[in-house]
Amino acid sequence: MENFPVINFEKLNGEERKATMEKIKDACENWGFFELINHGIPYDFMDTVERLTKEHYRKCMEQRFKELVASKGLEGVQTEVKDMDWESTFHLRHLPQSNISEVPDLSDEYRKVMKEFALKLENLAEELLDLLCENLGLEKGYLKKVFYGSKGPTFGTKVANYPPCPKPELVKGLRAHTDAGGIILLFQDDKVGGLQMLKDGEWIDVPPMRHSIVINLGDQLEVITNGKYKSVEHRVIAQTNGTRMSIASFYNPGSDAVIYPAPALIEHDNNDKVYPKFVFEDYMKLYAGLKFQAKEPRFEAFKASNVTHLGPIATA
Repeated sequence: MENFPVINFEKLNGEERKATMEKIKDACENWGFFELINHGIPYDFMDTVERLTKEHYRKCMEQRFKELVASKGLEGVQTEVKDMDWESTFHLRHLPQSNISEVPDLSDEYRKVMKEFALKLENLAEELLDLLCENLGLEKGYLKKVFYGSKGPTFGTKVANYPPCPKPELVKGLRAHTDAGGIILLFQDDKVGGLQMLKDGEWIDVPPMRHSIVINLGDQLEVITNGKYKSVEHRVIAQTNGTRMSIASFYNPGSDAVIYPAPALIEHDNNDKVYPKFVFEDYMKLYAGLKFQAKEPRFEAFKASNVTHLGPIATA
């Protein structure tokens, strides 16, 4: 298996820009994942985010998770658990309105730092979307505009910890799925691994690298690019030693954004398969019940409804 794509973001500002853009293009077309280094978010700031996240888990969530495991008898399972993940999570919403001030148990310092981290990630996500536009031959700002809807994009963070698991062969940290949304930015533990992605029928590790941001593409970018870029199945394998930290931020379309293949891409595409058109919120409602199943039937369901509701895609 060839090496996992690692993109040095600083090289976009120099003479290696063309080669770096080519690397991003290859990663989007053939992997659906890549790892960013030198991305502009200060490393000492990331260390603070990590320290506060791990402190919060130990103080507020670890005991609760142990009680949950005990109440469900998960320590002694003998057969594969298919309806639950071995993870302890909470969610933050940043856009269109932040809920950070309402989330219980967070220290004032942690709230402030996560607010600042979200702003940095939002800027990085928008920068990346413009780089994707450049590689796709779309006008600058096209993806951001499509994501905007009437109230702007939705943006949120899932903070997860994956505690040591006595039977990782029977309980997944997180079951295999593709992400429903747009572009995902992940700050993951650099000591405890476990994240894997599916490539060419093989599960391969997304390597833990200190201070990197892992990027992966969601279902909406597959639709907008008419399959040129693909969302990729990934999962988390629980470990027997160590707790893995994962801070995944999802830069998604607004709830009323209408998603459909970019007409400019269909015109130049020899692919006779055209993806459906839908409102993002409707896709999320469907996804909620089918997250851990194949994505293709979700697209097919909307294709069937396009015939009656939305008219020809390329005219949108």
